[in-house]
Amino acid sequence: MGNAYTYYPGCTQLSTAEEFNTSARLVCEKLGIDLRELPDWTCCGASSAHNTSPLLGIVLPARNLQIAEVEGLPLATACAMCYSRLKIAAHELQNPTMLEQFKDITEKDFHNTVEVVHLLEIMDSEKMSFPVEKPLQDLKVACYYGCLLTRPRDIVGFDDEENPYKMDKLMDALGAESVEWGFKTECCGASLPLSRPDIVLKLSHRILYHAKQAGADCVAVACPMCHSNLDTRQDEMKREYGDGFQLPILYFTQLLGLALGFSPQDLELEKHFVDPRPMLKSKGLA
Repeated sequence: MGNAYTYYPGCTQLSTAEEFNTSARLVCEKLGIDLRELPDWTCCGASSAHNTSPLLGIVLPARNLQIAEVEGLPLATACAMCYSRLKIAAHELQNPTMLEQFKDITEKDFHNTVEVVHLLEIMDSEKMSFPVEKPLQDLKVACYYGCLLTRPRDIVGFDDEENPYKMDKLMDALGAESVEWGFKTECCGASLPLSRPDIVLKLSHRILYHAKQAGADCVAVACPMCHSNLDTRQDEMKREYGDGFQLPILYFTQLLGLALGFSPQDLELEKHFVDPRPMLKSKGLA
């Protein structure tokens, strides 16, 4: 992989997950990864468009691929939902009929040549080295990939779909200990907080319970939706199940940023519902 990418931030990273975008840009700049924001990008449809209309679920992310093709660089994103929708759109547009339909809708040419990559893929490249200033010693991290980042295998091809390791490998390189646990890719309830909050609460509680049982000090995520479900509902979990986890949920880019020497303020750690700073302070990391 090269060091220059067109960057697709996605909607949530400019709103409810702003700290993900901030930390992603900071660490990439320090690592010499040139992220060039995709001009005139639009929402990829995330978890709602394809449920409304299969065609809309392809056209929305494909429009961003169309713009990226003009830019001539691989398209990088940090959000697992955006990554999933972009990869699925590129896969579906291998169908000549779908490709022609898309070009008719947009009235623009498109050859479907853009390589879509996740930031974890870039971090995992063999040439990547990390100038660690503050090793994450004594920090036990449960790496949570969620259900979208590694599935479906034949479309994403990102990592092992049942037992992924790229985030674990990154945490180990930063001096942390990635714990062994069996809920790396279990669903947190995704986009159901409004329609079925009971399901989200049950699934998210189960994930945090097993992360805690594995001895984790925190959970690392790569998805704004996963972060929201796991971070914002811990008080509700305590009321419903009696478990007061108070388990910090951090974006993998924030943990990388800490190891690279950025401050908690730089990485906007104060924005989380479960404040990670006391735990990090106890480890000498904040």
